[in-house]
Amino acid sequence: MPSPIGWPPSKQSWAPNIASGPAEYMAMTQIPSASPSRLLSLLRQIGATAFSLVITFIGLLAVTFVISRVVPIDPVLSILGERASEAQMAEARERLGLNDPLWMQFGIYLNDTLHGDLGTSIRTRTPVLTEVSHRFPATLELATLATIIGVLLGVPAGVIAATKPGSWFDQTTRLIGLMGYSMPIFWLGLMGLLLFYGTLGWVGGPGRLDAVYQMSYDFEVTAYTGMIMLDTALNGRWDMFANAFSHIILPAGLLAYISMAYISRMTRSFMMNELGQEYITTARVKGMPESRVIWVHALKNVMVPLITVVALSYAYLLEGAVLTETIFAWPGLGSYITDALLVADMPAVLGGTVVVGAAYIGLNMLSDLLYRLVDPRART
Repeated sequence: MPSPIGWPPSKQSWAPNIASGPAEYMAMTQIPSASPSRLLSLLRQIGATAFSLVITFIGLLAVTFVISRVVPIDPVLSILGERASEAQMAEARERLGLNDPLWMQFGIYLNDTLHGDLGTSIRTRTPVLTEVSHRFPATLELATLATIIGVLLGVPAGVIAATKPGSWFDQTTRLIGLMGYSMPIFWLGLMGLLLFYGTLGWVGGPGRLDAVYQMSYDFEVTAYTGMIMLDTALNGRWDMFANAFSHIILPAGLLAYISMAYISRMTRSFMMNELGQEYITTARVKGMPESRVIWVHALKNVMVPLITVVALSYAYLLEGAVLTETIFAWPGLGSYITDALLVADMPAVLGGTVVVGAAYIGLNMLSDLLYRLVDPRART
């Protein structure tokens, strides 16, 4: 019986031929030394990335500044109230610099933001940066757990669905993903609270902790990060850790469901495209185990675009969990921005928006770095 085309594999198919001689083997496997041209190219890439980040952040600040001037909300009226006299309002406008040219106002806004001054909340008379630093860990904890669950469930589901197109598993995965896109998150949250908290009592209710544990956390636990599960674990308060987990698992599970729907769909699409490539056919013809073909070679190439998908999903959860935080009384950044918007507290709204935008920029930079680590071609 004739051998399949390409079998047995040639010496160049899989690895350098050691038998061809030590000198040749070392020449084939030696890592090229860093030449001055490579170092210069690396420095240029770093400089271009840093310049792009700076321009993007300045553009973000410009957009938030324009929004603050376009919205029909008078900041002076929000601060002084409707009973303030014309003289008081004129004095406040002069003190706030609202009579200066727009380019000068933007320069002051840019300088203050770069120095960590996001303004003062009209409601609480507290620096916005202080309030955001207290709220952001709650959102970070919720979004991180949801993303981890979404990746752990979504990636394997997408891979298996791609390897068995048209099967019951593929149809079920696609149906679950479609439901995740179609069902309103607030309806899922209310139904989840009614079933798992109100009827079955399997999870904790709204908030991050029960009232008694919240008091203990405020006065007895050293808050290293502001993320309750991590802080209680570092302090050895496992009873409080369990209570925090019972409160976070339902909102995190709902957000993970939406994240999983997106990640599984994109993973399936990427894998189906990758499984049709010639190198996959060659690996199968040469007798490589199917599990290694799928979970090592194909998935390794899928990880390159999948990193961007996971980063964007994570960034969306950091700012898009407004309804979830509102339903579950979760004191995060989304509910903070929503509450500030309802009372026209524009410094708080803009400050929270800047933090969310900075998180987007940071995650894009991180995904770019991971992309270069995963794909060697991006480093050349």
